[in-house]
Amino acid sequence: MKKIAILNGPNLDRLGKREPEIYGRATLADLEKALRAEFGAAAQLEFFQSNHEGALIDKIAALADAKCDGVVINPGGLTHTSVALRDALAGSQLRTVEVHISNVYKREDFRQKSLTAPASVAVITGLGLEGYHAALRFLLKA
Repeated sequence: MKKIAILNGPNLDRLGKREPEIYGRATLADLEKALRAEFGAAAQLEFFQSNHEGALIDKIAALADAKCDGVVINPGGLTHTSVALRDALAGSQLRTVEVHISNVYKREDFRQKSLTAPASVAVITGLGLEGYHAALRFLLKA
């Protein structure tokens, strides 16, 4: 059984409350429940969210050391600012899919540049929470 981690960065703990017109009304707990329902029999899922860059970097290193089979990550605002997070992903050699709930290309200019995308095998943007499902399907087939 594959081990896949789902990592969420800053402010994603506020899903369902923060800008629901952009991010929807479902919470992070709702997402976890839906992913476990669909993929729990096919993969060992591990969920982690932090508003702190260093905690995400430490988690990526721990997942690499534990020989995790893949990572789905929504880096939140760190997508556009964190060279350190990008380096952690690149150095981990983990198969990573970057996910964004909103279509970043329909938003502010600064959101259209991802520092972390080049360290990922794929990027999914604009599918809402379905993007996480698509990322897991992709990682489970690979």
